[in-house]
Amino acid sequence: MAQIQVTNLTFAYDGSADDVLKDVTFNIDTDWKLGLIGRNGKGKTTLLNLFMGKYEYQGNITTSTRFDYFPYRVTERDNLRTASELIEEWKPTVESWQVMVQMNELKMDPECLYRPFGTLSYGERTRVMLAVLFADENEFLLIDEPTNHLDSAARDIIKEYLETKKGFILVSHDRDLLDAVCDHVLVLNRASIEVQTGNFSSWWENKEKTDVFRQAENEKHLKEIGKLRGAADRTGRWADKSEGSKIGFDPVKEHDRSIATRSFIGAKTKKMQARVKAVEKRIDREITEKEGLLQDIERVNDLKLQPLRYHKEVLINAYDLSLRYADADRELFRGLRFQVRRGERVVLSGDNGCGKSSVLKAILRKNDPEGHESENKLITEGTLDVASGLIVSYVNQDTSFLRGTLREFCKKRGLEESMFLAVLRQLDMQREQFVKNMEDFSEGQKKKVLIAASLITPAHLYIWDEPLNYIDVFSRMQIEKLILEFEPTMLLVEHDVSFRKKVATNVVVL
Repeated sequence: MAQIQVTNLTFAYDGSADDVLKDVTFNIDTDWKLGLIGRNGKGKTTLLNLFMGKYEYQGNITTSTRFDYFPYRVTERDNLRTASELIEEWKPTVESWQVMVQMNELKMDPECLYRPFGTLSYGERTRVMLAVLFADENEFLLIDEPTNHLDSAARDIIKEYLETKKGFILVSHDRDLLDAVCDHVLVLNRASIEVQTGNFSSWWENKEKTDVFRQAENEKHLKEIGKLRGAADRTGRWADKSEGSKIGFDPVKEHDRSIATRSFIGAKTKKMQARVKAVEKRIDREITEKEGLLQDIERVNDLKLQPLRYHKEVLINAYDLSLRYADADRELFRGLRFQVRRGERVVLSGDNGCGKSSVLKAILRKNDPEGHESENKLITEGTLDVASGLIVSYVNQDTSFLRGTLREFCKKRGLEESMFLAVLRQLDMQREQFVKNMEDFSEGQKKKVLIAASLITPAHLYIWDEPLNYIDVFSRMQIEKLILEFEPTMLLVEHDVSFRKKVATNVVVL
């Protein structure tokens, strides 16, 4: 067991006026199974890259341990090589047999090591990399979002595998995974860093209690400050009035007052002014205690949706549906039956490559043949009925097409810019991001662009294809609450178990 000590760590990217991390200090154990939690853009991946020595920084990272990072970098040329060949570059300290031991634990056929890496599925690539990562036992491992794009079966395998391991930091927004595998959490709050024993759920329960206490304390301090300011104002006015009465008086009206009274009034005024200063000091103390109470509170703002109500009950009807691509020799699936009724949230589930996204594309083409001409290679057999005149809002799982500024994006999509930016702010995107080009956004920020565009588009049906990849936990909870409150008609592909349990009214397995 060793320690990793981080002291006064500060880092900003070249050309950026804002620090990603500022004066960060914490200690962690290399024996821990540590979940790293924080909003999109808070610096989780940056912190892992600093551990790897990728960037120069201010402050200190002190440890005797070695680090390794998932995912390994893979180029287009690497996709033509086998994983067995890539091991020598990824981790020269291990041999193939050590990797095969880990592959067995990950329920993988060793034959995957000898196929071109680009021919492996997302799940197979992830598991091969994890097998290489854990093949050397003398490192502290940095694992960055291992379950993105993976189906439920692959996620379960990785979850069971990581439950048996220790000595790693896991960056993930999957609450089910964090709860299953972590025994500590490192949280990048809005204004502070904290380390706690437990998993995501235990931390979140503690946080909710702490936030309630802080809000109550804040209210108490605000009331006290109001009372003290009122007292200071009254005492100040009395002091001013008393001071003004020292000189000049009417001997007829104030026949019992003499010139000697002036010294008494002066002493009384001095006491009143001292009381005002004492109260002002108490006000300053109360304000100091109040400051910082609300800085770390996660305000999960309520989002709004404008679903349209379609006049018919059934919006989508699939009966004995089969799909295949024109250049493929067999169907993706056959005999699929399901309906999407008004007010339902239907989730398509199944292994990677089984055709979930293809179903969505077939529906989009049927609804708008001219707008989705690129899907003409998709051949359907059986029944696929889409209600006529249906207005659909679509979130693509691919974000690579996002280019240019947010203003240009709004203009192209016909979106009201101020409303669009307001929703992005509610999803916790910082205003400084609004002036950047979208190709410079993180993957989570790109996803928020697509979700925000969908949310402000009134529609009969919302079709979302893996919308939560890279989206932080807090935004996921916002979106859950939104769906449960407004009950839009939705057809989704999503592998987040917690999200699916909360929002789905029906799950269709391909």
